[in-house]
Amino acid sequence: MPVSVLLVDDEPLVRAGLRAVLSAQPDIEVVGEAADGAAVIPLVRTLRPDVVAMDVRMPLMDGIEATRAVLRTVDRPPKILVVTTFENDEYVYEALRAGADGFLLKRARPAEIVHAVRLVAEGDSLLFPASVRRLAAEYGDGGGNRAARDVLERARLTEREAEVLRSMARGLSNAEIAAQLVVGTETVKSHVSAVLAKLGARDRTQAVITAYESGFVGVG
Repeated sequence: MPVSVLLVDDEPLVRAGLRAVLSAQPDIEVVGEAADGAAVIPLVRTLRPDVVAMDVRMPLMDGIEATRAVLRTVDRPPKILVVTTFENDEYVYEALRAGADGFLLKRARPAEIVHAVRLVAEGDSLLFPASVRRLAAEYGDGGGNRAARDVLERARLTEREAEVLRSMARGLSNAEIAAQLVVGTETVKSHVSAVLAKLGARDRTQAVITAYESGFVGVG
């Protein structure tokens, strides 16, 4: 089955460009469009996309609030890929904090756009790990977030789970972590699932942000 994508951006030219790039791929299908975050929830419920490519700045409801609303109200929500003009943007970091699975620059090349959608849909690797680390360094709490530290303490990760979380923060895929630890990919998937469950994280991105904000993984 192709990856189904909903495009949400207040600029028609941006939506048209994304549609042209994504629709050219045999394994990706653009199933709908919206011009504002306020229209996302009914479209998600009707179209059931795998991925929502969502502008972070929109006039009525921005991508941060739309992300929160989708994750709060939609059963089995889609992956959310924030689309932004600027990489080092507090809005982007807040969207990731709110539950977005990754972000994509509007100036990205077609191959990068396609790769981002596929990677977020698969969910077995972190999109742009170095950029997420820079955002955490700029807008996070420098390892001093008490709530994040409490989450890590309550999680009581095993030594192997802690190692897997550090590898996730480096952006390694399940296959790369498996090769590093000399174990099977299914074993890594089990460890990743355990880490997410213990941290109460929706996905790898949220787990890694918690790791940075708690100081468990350094941002330097």
